[in-house]
Amino acid sequence: MEITDVKVIPVDDEKLKAFVSIVFDHCFVVTDIKVINGPKGLFVSMPSKKRKDGTFKDIAHPLNNQMRQYLEEKILGVYKQQVAAGGAASPAQASAPEAAAKEGSEG
Repeated sequence: MEITDVKVIPVDDEKLKAFVSIVFDHCFVVTDIKVINGPKGLFVSMPSKKRKDGTFKDIAHPLNNQMRQYLEEKILGVYKQQVAAGGAASPAQASAPEAAAKEGSEG
């Protein structure tokens, strides 16, 4: 399984730095991934939903450390590239407003 696209939508917040969607093998998308600035630096938070008791449960997540590391490296790599470029998406990626509009219209 290969990540074939990463779309980063930057957020101007102290802790939440971006929303991310990733595509696997050009055919499966996972959205609502977050880049968070925590006490130990940046990390990737998988999509989750709030339960009735107020806790959160991941709705998609890697099953092993190797896959988690692969996801984090790809996502944080694209995020850092985009931040270094002043928030502009690279040519291989859809622009953030287009990605947000497209994702908002799907579903």
